[in-house]
Amino acid sequence: MSEVLTLAKKAREAANALAKTSTDERNRALVAMSDALVARQNEILGANALDVAAARAKGTAAPLVDRLELTAARIGAIAEALKSLSLLPDPIGEVLSGSRLANGIWLQQVRVPMGVVAMIYEARPNVTADAAGLCIKTANAVILRGGSMAQHSNLMMTEVLASAAVGAGMPEGCIQSIESTDHAAAEELMGLHGKIDVLIPRGGAKLIQSVVQNAKVPVIETGVGNCHVYIHEKADPAMAERIVVNAKCQRPGVCNAAESLLIDEAVYATFLPPILTALQSAGVTIYGDEKTLSLEGVEGIEAATEDDWGTEYLDMKISCKVVTGLDEAISHVNMYGTKHSEAIVTEDYASALRFLNEVDAAAVYVNASTRFTDGAEFGLGAEIGISTQKLHARGPMGLTALTTAKFIAMGSGQIRE
Repeated sequence: MSEVLTLAKKAREAANALAKTSTDERNRALVAMSDALVARQNEILGANALDVAAARAKGTAAPLVDRLELTAARIGAIAEALKSLSLLPDPIGEVLSGSRLANGIWLQQVRVPMGVVAMIYEARPNVTADAAGLCIKTANAVILRGGSMAQHSNLMMTEVLASAAVGAGMPEGCIQSIESTDHAAAEELMGLHGKIDVLIPRGGAKLIQSVVQNAKVPVIETGVGNCHVYIHEKADPAMAERIVVNAKCQRPGVCNAAESLLIDEAVYATFLPPILTALQSAGVTIYGDEKTLSLEGVEGIEAATEDDWGTEYLDMKISCKVVTGLDEAISHVNMYGTKHSEAIVTEDYASALRFLNEVDAAAVYVNASTRFTDGAEFGLGAEIGISTQKLHARGPMGLTALTTAKFIAMGSGQIRE
């Protein structure tokens, strides 16, 4: 039996056992997992150092190395997220609806675990802990297949989390990682119809599309983030600058970072130069349209191509386009965006409302940075990904995204005539 099939078999057995655990038991396991991360952080940091050194030796871009790198502070934040999960209400068993049918049967719809959740993701060690915590909270077993760039980090973190969970009474096999970095292992995981209940890819466009196109198991599609900030003609210019710089620079290698800046033609000549100067001072390369290139007092802007409007840079780069107004801005966002996170900066209520209603995205903001699209920031605890699809789950996926529903019917001898 292959490694992947062996893990799937153990995960199914663990899922059956997890379904019998109580909320308190699972919460205690989350606290134990949190404590273990802190207690064994030196082991995790040692494993992570191997991955970071290898990534730098390969010339990996700095924002991607930053996404890969763990520190004591980051491990502490991950641990706190697990403890926060333990304090959230348990969605399992929540009654979604209930009614007495005409035949006297009492019918309820309740939340239940998915069962076996699998994740394929790239160089993001924090995903290992987020996924493990969310799945334990919702009584799901999880199989993790992280990218080769974070292999040492992921395996060590899995060992720490799984050991703590089992020590706190959770079943063996509740948290597992695939050790093989061979692509064949990922392909086998994608093909385990009937053994995996849901598969969640998290990473770049290439990874996500590969899973969506090749998986034979149900997939929740998470999306890349070609996110826009649109500066309306009635924006506060100081606010616009703060939001744009934060959305682009606060952490450029993540999916909710801004990749494109739009600004109204009516104000671009006065609003745009200080914003672009601030971005350049932070180290951002700007790819601009003709009007952006023609600005006086701003040097070093590169000419944008059609490809730039649809590019998720995940780097200190941003495209910039001058638009004729709200209609063109909305049209541009809906054409080139990835349905992730979009923002408008404006003091005009009617324009803000139109942007909120007409932009097709999982999260839409007025006068705020796109960087807030995050499970913890939305009060969901950790997140297992940000869904850009429209079925089952959309936006940051917290606990309820890892549940399904079951109808429970209580009768008193009814039969159907």
